[in-house]
Amino acid sequence: MFLKNALRTPHFSFRILALWLAIPALALAQQPSGAGAAGSSSAKPDSPRPKQEATPQPSGSSKSFIGYVTSRSIVFPDIATNPLPLSPGGKFKIFVNQAISPAYVLGSGVSAAVNQANNSPSAPGQGWEAYGTRVGYSMARASSTSFFGTFVFASMLRQDPRFFPESHPSFGRAIKYSAVRIFVTRNDKGNDVFNSSGLLGPLAAEALSNVYLPRSEQTGARSMERYGSDLAWRFAANVFKEYWPTIFRDMHLQKVMPSPGNSPQR
Repeated sequence: MFLKNALRTPHFSFRILALWLAIPALALAQQPSGAGAAGSSSAKPDSPRPKQEATPQPSGSSKSFIGYVTSRSIVFPDIATNPLPLSPGGKFKIFVNQAISPAYVLGSGVSAAVNQANNSPSAPGQGWEAYGTRVGYSMARASSTSFFGTFVFASMLRQDPRFFPESHPSFGRAIKYSAVRIFVTRNDKGNDVFNSSGLLGPLAAEALSNVYLPRSEQTGARSMERYGSDLAWRFAANVFKEYWPTIFRDMHLQKVMPSPGNSPQR
């Protein structure tokens, strides 16, 4: 009876209406900061929205992060395109793409030209035919290095053979990072480990090269000299891989995305 009489009272009805209108405001006040902005932007689809940057724009090298590119590189197929671990099949695919990549073909041509100028090895002699022989030697060594390092040892040791570039690298950090990644890589869990697969790969390739190289090259000293040369070429390639995404980012073709779980400094 009391409730029925109260509902007939104008003041009581007004209070119920005011409370009903206040509930949405109270609920909005409990939302985290910025939660209401999303709702307002969806209510006004034609209103300008702030651009969401997928990658932070660091003001200095200390704020750079390690990440992956948004699309696969034909020139450098081992530049990571996602932070997920690779299966042995995925590592084998990278090996195949590396063996036919323009970077490997061009690198073999340059290496053969240097050896031609130094007449090393001397057995092929000089001339275009000798140059072609040296290109074949160089491509065989490069492909063997990729086969052992990118596929065989990386699969056995569960290591990630890909290169994860930095975003907005400075020259000094690019040099340091490129050198460090010769000896440090990720395992399949995403943790930094000693790059056993990357160092054993070229060593096994040089041991195999003693089967087809001239006899003058089939010595321990010459094998270790070629091994050192392989690591020097890898360092140079790492520098190119560091800046490769930056070049295409400036042309708005791709960008470096942050890899989750990685610290800014490496």
